[in-house]
Amino acid sequence: MTAGVAFLAMMALSAALLAGFFGALHPAFDSFAHFRIHLSVLTALLALPLLASSYRLQAVAVLLFAIASLATTASALPRLWPQQAVAKPADRIVYTLLQMNLRFDNPTPKKVLSLIGRTNPDVITLDEVSGMWTRELGYITSAYPYRILCPYPNGIFGVALLSRRPFAAGTAPHCEQRGAMATATIDFGGTGVDVAAIHLSWPWPREQHWQIGELAEPLAALGETAIMAGDCNAVPWSAAVRRVASLGGLTVMPSAGPTWIHRKLPDFIRRFAGLPIDQVFSKGGVTILSSTRLEGDGSDHLPVLVEFSLRPDGRAPGDEHESALAANALPSGPRG
Repeated sequence: MTAGVAFLAMMALSAALLAGFFGALHPAFDSFAHFRIHLSVLTALLALPLLASSYRLQAVAVLLFAIASLATTASALPRLWPQQAVAKPADRIVYTLLQMNLRFDNPTPKKVLSLIGRTNPDVITLDEVSGMWTRELGYITSAYPYRILCPYPNGIFGVALLSRRPFAAGTAPHCEQRGAMATATIDFGGTGVDVAAIHLSWPWPREQHWQIGELAEPLAALGETAIMAGDCNAVPWSAAVRRVASLGGLTVMPSAGPTWIHRKLPDFIRRFAGLPIDQVFSKGGVTILSSTRLEGDGSDHLPVLVEFSLRPDGRAPGDEHESALAANALPSGPRG
């Protein structure tokens, strides 16, 4: 590749990278934001050899821009070394939520059920709940008797919410339009918490932008203390995820890391070069303690196991970083 061709490629990639910062103006720009990590790395790789060419000044500027852009995604970058564990509160019960995009045609459903049995989460949020999964999930009804399944019109992309803890007295779970969101108020040791499962469509030019608008009312109706998880088909720094958080008065959990990659690519690439599109949101008395990506289960997404506690006063944390994440297993705390 000649210096001139490399320069044009570098400028084209940096333009795409820049466009992603204007996602709030139009969803087309936001589509570029989802690939910010990849665009940053590719742009930097093209800029480096140009430092020794006549385009060195432009290369320096673009390299700095690529590094600054990559820094905005720091919380979602693959973790290359262990992080300091966040201490679990000694005076609060620690609960678990398992977020899974099941993949509507998953060839190994028994691996999913086995994973659920091993992790034994308090509540499970599920995406791509097809007819096959309605049958498979029936096998764990005794372990998770409190549930709601919300079918999608095509019978493939529905959501579901399963709990081994009862729904709060006087409440009933419900589905939102087109099976994009399921909500239930769950009784966690006497404290009612709104729990939601959400599944958004693909970004522009698909219908993600207007689908979020359709969900504005149910998002705003979430209670003062709530936790929501799902496959957003959008990265945590995107305008789409920020819009969902704003509509629900929610805070986006720092990413657990890449969770999805096209299933035709090798699975091991997902953890390092995939997209972090499975998100967890919270508000009110919920404190997120940890987030861990689990082993693959036949889906093109990795499951995410989240530990959280509830503050007895129901107040939100002093700042959003109080709900910081730990990558590895944390010291054990009380379970209810």
